[in-house]
Amino acid sequence: MTAGTDAAGLDLSRFLRPGDHIVMGQACGEPTALVEALIAQGRDIGGLSVFIATSFSGLFTPDAVDGLAVSSMGAIGALRALTKEHRLGVIPCHVGQVGPMIEAGLIPCDVAFVQVSPADASGVHSLGLISDHVLAAVRKARVVIAEVNEQVPFTHGEALPAARIDCAVHVSRPPVEVPPAKIGETDQAIAEHAAAYIEDGSVIQTGVGAVPDALLRLLGDRTDLGVHSGMLGDGLVDLVEAGVVTNARKPIDRGVSVNGALIGTRRLYEFAHRDPRIRMCATDYTHDPAVLARLEKLVTLNSAMEVDLTGQVNAEQSGPAYLGGTGGQADFVRAGARSPGGHAIIALPATARRGTVSRITAALSGPVTTPRSDADVIVTEFGAAELKGRSLAERARRLVAIAHPDFQEDLAREAHAIQHRGF
Repeated sequence: MTAGTDAAGLDLSRFLRPGDHIVMGQACGEPTALVEALIAQGRDIGGLSVFIATSFSGLFTPDAVDGLAVSSMGAIGALRALTKEHRLGVIPCHVGQVGPMIEAGLIPCDVAFVQVSPADASGVHSLGLISDHVLAAVRKARVVIAEVNEQVPFTHGEALPAARIDCAVHVSRPPVEVPPAKIGETDQAIAEHAAAYIEDGSVIQTGVGAVPDALLRLLGDRTDLGVHSGMLGDGLVDLVEAGVVTNARKPIDRGVSVNGALIGTRRLYEFAHRDPRIRMCATDYTHDPAVLARLEKLVTLNSAMEVDLTGQVNAEQSGPAYLGGTGGQADFVRAGARSPGGHAIIALPATARRGTVSRITAALSGPVTTPRSDADVIVTEFGAAELKGRSLAERARRLVAIAHPDFQEDLAREAHAIQHRGF
């Protein structure tokens, strides 16, 4: 039986036990009322652990999580504040692994905190803005606490029956929003190089941020684009309304944009409300290799901290600073590179720290997120380096060519050594 309350009347001690592990909805599906209650009451319950994949709410500050053990798959969004204070446990894993790891008990889940839309006439709640691993947590949890938010859209796809909820907390508050990033000259130049790889009928996967936003704005003259992505932002709305994204040529999910997370603003949320052209799916579908293998002309766009001269990609760590995560990059890079007529693009500015550091580098300063054997196309504001099928010596030459001119001389010396050895 579902217990109902409002946020002010929520007593978590009725449902949580000392030492419990909590898995919660992430990104714009973060149940902020539940998070606030946890921050206020968690210390008194004692020994609680929290897994949240990404957070943009700003609620998870070092002071707020005092008394809580917080872990994640990366330092994405506002979670970077925790890594700076060494308060975040990072579990290196692909997005598509999180659900299976929860179900296997490798990421423990005693309690699931989720955000859902109001129920429909049959008593079923939409998961709203995030699917990902939410239902995996629900299936594993001893207790499911759902924030039922009147302002969350009812989206097609995964759903949660009211009968599966142990405690429903009724709120009406704006969900977390992530406004479009400011697009600069460098972002625009990167996007223009990347856009050359997207043809009519391509199926696209992007993240959110300045480069993906700039890229989507450049696709207005394409026809019958499809979408199969782990996340979508406001840029999708423009392309659907303009008739550019139709999903008409996809061999599967025809007419539907498949997605795991809506990360944007109220405009996106209102657009997605009860719109059958968008389907929210778990990562065991959005990131599944067998599903992705059925998509022709799949073009994937992902970012990186740095790329070395052989094509190894680091999207996680810059020296001692952990700034990103593995995310779904490896799944989509491999799928895009193997897709007939498709491409896997890694896009990044050529420099960092106001131009003082090259992001095309002789050696990575952090871990390998995507191995060089999966590398396809690397794009900076200076051009695109096509690496698939190329020797290490040729890769080094091409990557030097898209580095910032200030660093090309030093990188050319490193490339010469690779060319001399052949590896």
